[in-house]
Amino acid sequence: MIPEDEQQEFHPRYRQNRRLQQARMQRQVRKSRKRLNKLRALWKLATMIFLIAFGIFVLKMPQWRLHTNAFDSLNSTSLEIVNNKIVPSQKILSALRRNQVCTKPIFLVKTDNLKESIMQLEPVQEVYIRRFWYPARLKVIIIERTPILTIAPNIDVEPIAFFANDGKLIGRDYMPLSPEFKTVRIITYGSGDDYRNWDKTKVSRFKKLAELVETNTGEKIEYIDYRDPKDVYVKIPTVNIRLGSFNAGTFEKINRLPSLLPNVKSLNKKVKYLDLRWDSNFIKLGE
Repeated sequence: MIPEDEQQEFHPRYRQNRRLQQARMQRQVRKSRKRLNKLRALWKLATMIFLIAFGIFVLKMPQWRLHTNAFDSLNSTSLEIVNNKIVPSQKILSALRRNQVCTKPIFLVKTDNLKESIMQLEPVQEVYIRRFWYPARLKVIIIERTPILTIAPNIDVEPIAFFANDGKLIGRDYMPLSPEFKTVRIITYGSGDDYRNWDKTKVSRFKKLAELVETNTGEKIEYIDYRDPKDVYVKIPTVNIRLGSFNAGTFEKINRLPSLLPNVKSLNKKVKYLDLRWDSNFIKLGE
């Protein structure tokens, strides 16, 4: 005999009620899912609106833009100039002032015009401008040409110009140089062989001459006297070396110095110069 509970399960009305109950539960689940999806959509919309509003607020903050007086003073917190040892910072600032301060957010600021203005300064070889976003500021990094020769009209006069390693002549606007630059001092009037017409090759020859003398003597050159291009002197602490004309054979003459310099040092008399003009060397004594 089938129990009463099992008989109800097979009854048609029981099955119908069961299906209706399942359908109601499914409708409730669907409604709950719809409500949840709506809440999620509203949450996403609210979050998006908040992020957009927050982004607009942040972008409008003045800290993202350079101050309008960024180029007014070297003390500006929006500007830093570094690595310049020849060009005064004030000259770099004056070059920057040729351009208006951009009022756009710093990450939209183009620095090409600023770089071009600074590159017009003769000692400047390269410029790098870094942009810092917050707070907005610029860092100007200067790469300068390396001085190798200085030009003076007289032994007792300070240099009035210098030649850089690329052969470029730079005038008195950037003189005197810092003592940290070790250059070869050339004494010349500019007559006979005007230094303003020298090219990179000529500058390199003077540099080579100085290095060769220092290597063969172990002493630092004080200056090269080029006031008469046909009668050149090189001064080192021990003696004045007379070379004659500065030509291709000059470098061969320098190679005699290691054997001659000890003789000069052994003398107890004043030496006017060591003459290397001829094949037979001699020491000219002072009067």
